[in-house]
Amino acid sequence: MSKALPFRQLVLASGNRGKLAELQSMLGDAVKVLPQSQFLSEEAEETGLTFIENAILKARHAAHASGLPALADDSGLAVDALGGAPGIYSARYAGGGGDAANNAKLLEALADVPDAQRGARFISVVALLMHADDPTPIVCEGAWHGRILTEPRGSNGFGYDPLFWVPETECSSAELAADQKNRLSHRGRAMAQLRSRLGLS
Repeated sequence: MSKALPFRQLVLASGNRGKLAELQSMLGDAVKVLPQSQFLSEEAEETGLTFIENAILKARHAAHASGLPALADDSGLAVDALGGAPGIYSARYAGGGGDAANNAKLLEALADVPDAQRGARFISVVALLMHADDPTPIVCEGAWHGRILTEPRGSNGFGYDPLFWVPETECSSAELAADQKNRLSHRGRAMAQLRSRLGLS
C-alpha cells in the first residue's frame, strides 16, 4: 500500500504543457501538479553545466515563488556523432525557435552521418524540493537509448520525439501511445525512481 505523502500538490518548474501532462500522468491522483505559470512569469535562468544542476536551480526557483514543494525535470538529447550535443542545450538548440527548428537543425547536423553512427540517448534528471531552502533535494535520473532518424515520424509527444527511433518497439517515440512512452522513456524511468522514493509504487 502506498504511504501518505507529506503534500497534496506541488509546482512543476516548467512552462511546457506536454511535460506537465506527462508528469501528472506519471504521479497519478496522489498529488496535483500545478504549472509554475500560476506563480511566476519568468522561468529560472539555466546557468548550470549539468542536467542535475539545472534541475535543482529550476526547482528551487519555483519553490521560492510558490511556497510549495517543487518538481523540476531537466532533460535533453545526447547524440553520439555530435559529441553529446545538444545535451543541456536541447530545448534551445536552434536559439529558441521551438521544436520544429530544433529538429531541423539536428537533421542538418547529421545529414551525412550513416544510420549505424546515429546513436543517441535521451537523458532526464528530476529534482524534488520540499521547500525553497531544502538542502537535500531528491534527485533521480533516467536514460533512454535509441538513434536519430533521417526524417520525422509520428505526431505524438513533443520535442525530438519524431526523430528518436526506439529499437524495442521499432517505431519513433512520437508513434508511441502516451502510456507506452511513459513506461519506456527517460522521464518515465526517472519518475519511476521518484515514485519509489516517495512510496507511491
